[in-house]
Amino acid sequence: MERIIAFPLMGNYYIPSNYLISKISGCKVLKPPPITSKTIELGSKNSPDFVCTPFKYTLGTFIECLEMGANTLIQMGGGCRYGYYFELQQKILNDLGYKFEYFNLVSMGHANLIEIYKILKKINPRLNKIKSIYYLLITIKMVKYMDKLEDYIRQNVAYENNKGKLEHLFNDMLTEFSKIKTFYGINKTYYKYKKLIKNVQINKPKNNIKIGIIGELYTLMEPFANNNLEKLLEGYGVEIKRFTNVTYLLFEKGKKSKKYLKKLDNVKYKMGADAMDNVYYTKYLIENNYDGIIHIKSSFCTPEIGNMGIISKMCEEKDMPILFISTDINTSNVGFETRIEAFYDMIEMRKRNE
Repeated sequence: MERIIAFPLMGNYYIPSNYLISKISGCKVLKPPPITSKTIELGSKNSPDFVCTPFKYTLGTFIECLEMGANTLIQMGGGCRYGYYFELQQKILNDLGYKFEYFNLVSMGHANLIEIYKILKKINPRLNKIKSIYYLLITIKMVKYMDKLEDYIRQNVAYENNKGKLEHLFNDMLTEFSKIKTFYGINKTYYKYKKLIKNVQINKPKNNIKIGIIGELYTLMEPFANNNLEKLLEGYGVEIKRFTNVTYLLFEKGKKSKKYLKKLDNVKYKMGADAMDNVYYTKYLIENNYDGIIHIKSSFCTPEIGNMGIISKMCEEKDMPILFISTDINTSNVGFETRIEAFYDMIEMRKRNE
């Protein structure tokens, strides 16, 4: 029987994930359908009531993929309760009668390359170690290049003279990335689009509004989970700073988290997941004169609930506007947009009065 692999969506990171798994496994990779109300309904119906929202999103996606013919599911683990998704989701799907194989590449937030290799060897017994390392390194380059350009776009997209040009170029780059075969190809494509993107005319006012976005990683990086928050802020003409991306989580977090902890007077331990990191990001945004902070998380996200009191006190002491948003399966788009609009109006009024 042909092996058909599926894994959850998370923003544009489907491109490098699909590239790596298809190249290494030699198997068909099924692209999950976009997350919709149906996805949420399927996930919520079959999940524990008080589990965090990303669990429901990813479970709903897996059900849709199994119905489309997938027979091998890959989960990426995580550093909080997300690290236990693997066992619980597997049991729920088995109880629903689905037949499949389920593999977890990341356990409790740690990626062990030896264990990942063993798992991939089970998926493809003819796995070539040299070939696997080669495509893994290309994928790492791909992720880092994506994150670099997305950071630049976030800071400038609201001020482009030719609206939609930056997004169009970035999507063209992703399309070319998916067809890359060599290191030369990934580097050539990146520098080609870096030049094109940097050449897009930007008209940024000197006293523009700058807002930092912090919070729970899945909600930050999956646009459907945050009601397209970045697009909404872009429409208001806001420069956006978002710290969390895959480059940070996989390749930088270990070293940087230790440095962040040493620079904080009000936190003495890591708190789980990205909770401590977000306290440091709050400190950074205050010290670098940002105009406001949006802290967004899924409902029942324990680490982020733990840091909200600390962050709130920091912002109160420094007169930094902050908006706390918790999203769940019942979050209304209209209500969400109204809160963002009111927050922006308040910041814009403060800015004008200054």
